[in-house]
Amino acid sequence: MSHNHAENDPKYIGLNVNAGVEKPEPVNADSVKRFLTKGKRQILSPDEYFNGIIEGNITILSQAVTLVESSKPEHQKVAQEIIIKCLPYAGKSVRLGITGVPGAGKSTFIESLGKHITSNQGKLAVLAIDPSSERSKGSILGDKTRMEELSSDPNAYIRPSPSAGSLGGVARKTREIIILCEAAGFSTIFIETVGVGQSETVVHSMVDFFLLIQIAGAGDELQGIKRGIMEMADAIVINKADGDNYEKAQLAAAQFRNALHLFPVTDSGWSPPVLTCSALEHKGVKEVWKIVNEYVAKTKENLYFQNRRSDQSRYWMYETINEVLRYNFYHNHLIKPKLPRYENLVLDNTMSSFIAAHELLDTYFKSIGNE
Repeated sequence: MSHNHAENDPKYIGLNVNAGVEKPEPVNADSVKRFLTKGKRQILSPDEYFNGIIEGNITILSQAVTLVESSKPEHQKVAQEIIIKCLPYAGKSVRLGITGVPGAGKSTFIESLGKHITSNQGKLAVLAIDPSSERSKGSILGDKTRMEELSSDPNAYIRPSPSAGSLGGVARKTREIIILCEAAGFSTIFIETVGVGQSETVVHSMVDFFLLIQIAGAGDELQGIKRGIMEMADAIVINKADGDNYEKAQLAAAQFRNALHLFPVTDSGWSPPVLTCSALEHKGVKEVWKIVNEYVAKTKENLYFQNRRSDQSRYWMYETINEVLRYNFYHNHLIKPKLPRYENLVLDNTMSSFIAAHELLDTYFKSIGNE
C-alpha cells in the first residue's frame, strides 16, 4: 500500500494526511459460513436421534419432538422413523390427563404434584393440548414460566402444545410425543388440557387416569360442568382448600361425592374419589398421587389397564386414517377449486347436499385413480 498522498504535496499548505493502515485480508469464507449457520439446528439421522433419546438426552429429545410437530414432509419422514425405533421402549409410563376450570390452579397443582414425583426419583414429562392455539396462534408457553421450579428440575420436561392445526392433528402429534418421552425414560406423563370443549375427550383417549380439578365457589360447583367430563373423571380434586376457603372446599367435595353416586358403575370397577388439596401449601397432593397409584394397581390386576391401552391404540389408528383422508380430499387439486361452486349450489337449493357430496367424492376417487 502506498503511503504517498497527493495532498502532502508542498503546494497544499497546511494540509497533511497521515499514512493509512494496511488493508486486511478478505474475510475467511469458512468463518462466515460458521457464523451464519451458528444456532441453526442440524438434522441428525434417525439412529442418532434414537440413541440420544434412549440415553435420556433432553436436547435431542426436544429436537425430535420439533420434527414430530413439523408439517414439512422431510421432517415427518424422519420423525416417523424415530417413532418406529422408539416404540419397543415405550408404554412403561403412567399417563395422567389433567383438566379443570380456568382459575382452578392447574399450573400450581401440576408443579406441586410434579415436584412430589421427581423428589421420589420419578421422571416427569408435562405435555399440553391447546385447541385455542390454532385460533390465537399462541401456546401455553406461559405455563412453563409459571412452573419455575418444575421447569428447572433435571427430572422434569415441560413441552408446550404444538399449534398443528385441527384438534385431531394436535392430539395425534401429542400421542407420538408421548412415545418419545416414554422411550427417553419418563415414568410419568402429564397431559394438560388448555381451554374447554372437545379437548377433554381427546385427552381422555390417550391417558390411563383422568383427573378433574375444581375449586369451591358459591355453592354451585356442579353447575356448568358437563356430565361427560364428570363421567370421564377417575378422581376429582378440589384445589385451593386453604385459609377461609377450607370449609367451602369440604362442602364442594361432599356435593361432588353425592353427584358421583348417581353415575353408573365404571367399566374399570373403580369408584372415583373426591379429594381436597392445597397445591400452594403442598397439602393433600401426595394423597392424590397415592390414589393414582391405587387405580393403576387395581386396573392392571383386573386387566382393564392393558385393554384400555389397546382400545386407545386402535382408536388412534382409525383417527389417523380419517384425518389423512380428510386432508387429502380437501387439498386435492381438482376438489379445492370446485368446493365454493358446489357450496353455492347447495345454498341456492339448486342441488341437494348429498348429491353435491357424492359428485365431489366421485371426482376425487377418479382423480386418485388416474394418478
